[in-house]
Amino acid sequence: MSGAPIIFDRNLLRQRRQRYAGSAASHDFLLTRVADDFAERLSIVKRNFPQAASVGAYHGVVSERLRGVTTIGEIVDIEATPALLALCKGPGIGADDEALPFADASLDLAVSGLALQLVNDVPGVLAQLRRALKPDGLLLAALLGGETLKELRQAWIEAEADVTGGVSPRVAPFADVRDLGALLQRAGFALPVADSDVVRVTYATPLALMQELRAMAASNMLMERRRVPVTRGLLMRAAEIYTERFALPDGRIPATFEIITLTAWVPHDSQQKPLAPGSAKMRLADALGVSEQALSSKDRAAKE
Repeated sequence: MSGAPIIFDRNLLRQRRQRYAGSAASHDFLLTRVADDFAERLSIVKRNFPQAASVGAYHGVVSERLRGVTTIGEIVDIEATPALLALCKGPGIGADDEALPFADASLDLAVSGLALQLVNDVPGVLAQLRRALKPDGLLLAALLGGETLKELRQAWIEAEADVTGGVSPRVAPFADVRDLGALLQRAGFALPVADSDVVRVTYATPLALMQELRAMAASNMLMERRRVPVTRGLLMRAAEIYTERFALPDGRIPATFEIITLTAWVPHDSQQKPLAPGSAKMRLADALGVSEQALSSKDRAAKE
């Protein structure tokens, strides 16, 4: 990974996914939402994708949903956890998201559902996907964004400050939608688009949320995490703060999940190109129906 910082303990991630694979389908509501969104987006794209891959396939819900899209041919699931790969219903390859097994220009479509936010080298993985896709190939990926679990993050920070007098990382840092759009351009993609969908889920208690995160194999896997068990006092204080700060009138607590969806194409001559600077045939002021006014010396100084 050429010097990329090691943020996540990927071995721990695989161990947890192996442990909870049997109940994956009971806690996949976010991934199912992403799968439905992918199917809707791809159903309106006017082209065929004979060879596709689902990167970080988990238990195969994304590829299974996309097999109902008539423009998509074969979909191969890429998943590093053996127990999860065994649940995928189509062809699959056991491989890590950070070391993809594709030949250059071998794919027409690459999708990834809620996997790339847990790789240590997102730019490197995007570059691998760019090489694996054919010219005019499409990347469609969903990642968890920066608003995700903001309530839980705040509750843990305040609880640790109260109980231990310090703070340790407990909720993963997630990328900002603007940063991800820039990373697509850096990887060499054309026509990049990043959009955000904020999902609010409610739970009976903060402990119920934490239990679901554990069942998703999504509890703390940061390399800089504190390597001692959480005390009961700290856990109860975090739950108490969560309820005090965020409980709804009916007593349930909300949890925020931000899903950022990335769409980008490998450059091709058939794609739309931006006009060259200075090639416009109409002034912006005329198009807007307003009068053009020169900047005052004060405005020019402020702009500079």
